[in-house]
Amino acid sequence: MAAAAAPNATKCLPLMKATSNGMFQGDNPLQYSLPLLIIQICLVLLLTRGLAYLLRPLRQPRVIAEIIGGVILGPSALGRNEKYLHAIFPARSLTVLDTIANLGLLFFLFLVGLELDPKSLKRTGKKALSIALAGITVPFAFGIGTSFAFKATISADAKPAPFLVFMGVALSITAFPVLARILAELKLLTTDVGRMAMSAAAVNDVAAWVLLALAIALSGTGHSPLVSVWVFLCGFGFVFFCILVAPPVFKWMARRCPEGEPVDEIYICATLAAVLAASLVTDTIGIHALFGAFVVGVLVPKEGPFAGALVEKVEDLVSGMFLPLYFVSSGLKTDVATIQGAQSWALLALVITTACTGKILGTVVASMMCKISFSEALTLGFLMNTKGLVELIVLNIGKDRGVLNDQAFAIMVLMALFTTFITTPVVIAIYKPARMATTEYKHRTIQRKETSTQLRILACFQSSRTVPTLINLMEISRGTGKRGSLRVYAMHLMELSERSSVILMVHKVRNNGIPFFNKEKATDSTQIVVAFEAFQQLSHVSISPATAISPMMTMHQDICTSAEAKRASVIVLPFHKHLRVDGHLETTREEMRHVNRRVLECAPCSVAILIDRGLGGAAHVSASNVDYTITAFFFGGPDDREALAYGALMAEHPGIRMNAVRFHVDPKVAGGAVKVDVGGGEADARSGDEDFIADFKDKVSKDGSIKFENAVVKDAAEAVEVIKAHKSCNLFLVGRISEGELAAALKKKSECPELGPVANLLISPDLSTATASVLVVQQYRSKLTGHSLMSLKEEDDASKNADDYDTE
Repeated sequence: MAAAAAPNATKCLPLMKATSNGMFQGDNPLQYSLPLLIIQICLVLLLTRGLAYLLRPLRQPRVIAEIIGGVILGPSALGRNEKYLHAIFPARSLTVLDTIANLGLLFFLFLVGLELDPKSLKRTGKKALSIALAGITVPFAFGIGTSFAFKATISADAKPAPFLVFMGVALSITAFPVLARILAELKLLTTDVGRMAMSAAAVNDVAAWVLLALAIALSGTGHSPLVSVWVFLCGFGFVFFCILVAPPVFKWMARRCPEGEPVDEIYICATLAAVLAASLVTDTIGIHALFGAFVVGVLVPKEGPFAGALVEKVEDLVSGMFLPLYFVSSGLKTDVATIQGAQSWALLALVITTACTGKILGTVVASMMCKISFSEALTLGFLMNTKGLVELIVLNIGKDRGVLNDQAFAIMVLMALFTTFITTPVVIAIYKPARMATTEYKHRTIQRKETSTQLRILACFQSSRTVPTLINLMEISRGTGKRGSLRVYAMHLMELSERSSVILMVHKVRNNGIPFFNKEKATDSTQIVVAFEAFQQLSHVSISPATAISPMMTMHQDICTSAEAKRASVIVLPFHKHLRVDGHLETTREEMRHVNRRVLECAPCSVAILIDRGLGGAAHVSASNVDYTITAFFFGGPDDREALAYGALMAEHPGIRMNAVRFHVDPKVAGGAVKVDVGGGEADARSGDEDFIADFKDKVSKDGSIKFENAVVKDAAEAVEVIKAHKSCNLFLVGRISEGELAAALKKKSECPELGPVANLLISPDLSTATASVLVVQQYRSKLTGHSLMSLKEEDDASKNADDYDTE
């Protein structure tokens, strides 16, 4: 490999020692393999991560940054400086670099195999299968045609048979992991187009590996054709042996790893050892060590926690540190300067054209024959044209085996880079998903005239910690318990981060929509879904579990889109803090706070933030055992009206007692310490409050479970004392931004301004209300204005706490 990467090395190079004695002993760290490798890794990570950050606005997958980074570090850019190349990437260090890079690649291919589910391949429909076959055969034929142009010009010395196959494989590959990442970034992973693309790409991936095994077998150095036949037959024999032996062993391991418990380390180590052993066997056969790792990954069972544990143990180190080295190893072999003259640039244009035309044409024709619209068929064509790491693997094997020369290799690398780069912008430009036709969106709030209509709640959660409280909240939200009166869409919010593996994405949203809401029964067997299903069986509430996978920066879009699609009346969001053992709140995910703020600003319906302090304990409380007291504070304004309306609905539940407290300013001091000019809309707001309270009092007279109280106070300090007097309850219901003179007096510095002043007071440590959960409600308005909007823009201040409330 060193010779391939450094053609100018004509003599045997001295071996490098591993570690130096230090600069003070006169040793140059760059002359020793370990410190040099550390410098190389740090340089690679710095450059590739920096490029990934710069390309993020273009929504490009990280593989683009890694390919470009490898090319920049190689002879095409920085490597043109001989001093840099000999100091940082000397020829004698490349063996170590290539070994580490290929070791990382082994385990990455194991992860790729782990992401392919053989069962899903069996279930692949005729449409996806025909699209996959057309997407392989047409570009493969185009690749063979292109190879004749290369043979006639820059690759005259290449062996005909392996060169034809390598070119065909290079043009027909679809990068399954890269495609999944692009689909997830574009929020298409769970659409019809996304599902079809993933199914076809999975078939394409398997076919590509079979073709690559054939190409490698043909490219052997043996003079007899029988050698290639033996290599190919031994490879098939190895795969057949693995299919017989490996699944029972892995299933036995998976059965010994129950859900919810940590996976035993011995099983992880045994699996990784099996990966290395299989790689050794395939390397000995002569079809490259990568195949063994890939086959083992495919055969690991995908159900249960075992596969997920393998991904979490292996992915960070491999994908984050070792894999980028492979791109550098590839970049050191890529010299764009070899593409000189009109002929070479014409070949580059030719191979890009044939690669795009073959893949897109084959996919579009097959899709339209399957009665898929032209827009979706064209989108599928560009998605299936995605290249990536697998493409580089094919090209590097071809380069190492002498099938591709320097110029052909550089041209093919640029082709892979171009076809992947254009995928995201082209798909954004040509594919506009048709909005689902929905009936009129009438009920965007809980407060409504037709109280008998169905209440729809989109309940969001990030972890199983908040699920019991959420289920207990749903229990009391069903009111009288009339069948069909409440429908809950329980959405699991999962972050799509750089380390998110395809297995953690695709298998979580199997059969999903945008995101999908199960119409019959959830297919996901996680404990969370089991909890919701159990609640559905025990109550009269219709539950539809779903999963939203998105970067935290755009998570609010998924939430708001789903709420609109399902015509929800209220979105329930988790607070970004959780309760500690000592009763104080501790930040869980700061990013969740920003998600909540964006949802509050953009929601198509009312929003409630649930501050979880263990409503009902750590388990679901059945309807017959519910015995809660809820307290609602009313100062004035639409948010307070919505909170009180929600409380009235809860009070219909036979196990709920409600205390409603309305605050008034003592007429003797009105206009004094708490007088605030609230503008010309004050009279209208008061009129709306009075009408609502009149209707609420009428309800109180008919419902003995509601107790209404008028609290007359002189100032904010007395209001706080009244609130403290009602702290013995299970749940507080408050409006996010209360209106009126008293509420304005409470608007002081707060730790979480997006919650509003009353909620901040209720969660302050000095109030000693740690046993009561808090539900902060915002009523839907077409556009937020004034303090409702400004409170979402205020920044944090670590020094702000409950002492900031002026209660004097």
